[in-house]
Amino acid sequence: MANPWRGDVSLEIDGETHVMRLTLGALAGLEAELGTGSLVGLVQRFESSEFSSADVLALLNAGLQGGRCDVDGGALLHAEIGGGPMAAARAAAELLARAFVTPGA
Repeated sequence: MANPWRGDVSLEIDGETHVMRLTLGALAGLEAELGTGSLVGLVQRFESSEFSSADVLALLNAGLQGGRCDVDGGALLHAEIGGGPMAAARAAAELLARAFVTPGA
């Protein structure tokens, strides 16, 4: 069960619900993957709805890693996401928000 106070976000992948989280290590890996020194640009892209599908995939992969889910990043490329691409984008944005803001703030 996802705990928003811990930064958890649930996503259904291939019919199975996974709980993702952006840990410090997952955030560092995300920065390295995106080739940026900080996540400010990524946050700005999501805030202005100018994010790419690659941004969504990178966030979901980082969240899956942080949540210790056993979904391989390559498998995510071909996975059936419950709710489709919009649900994936919503989950990615929620992961990013929950990493930096407490619920109810």
